[in-house]
Amino acid sequence: MSTFTANWRQRRRAIRNQREIAHAINNAQSPAMRDELIVMAHRGEQIFR
Repeated sequence: MSTFTANWRQRRRAIRNQREIAHAINNAQSPAMRDELIVMAHRGEQIFR
């Protein structure tokens, strides 16, 4: 697999994950759950960068 293809797939995966996280945050059942999802999303960005 070429570097271009690997980078493209990685970007697509990141975009899909961001969309799923945003959807989960928007549909959280309570403010506490929303806050917890936001914290987890920020923590995940720091770990995988």
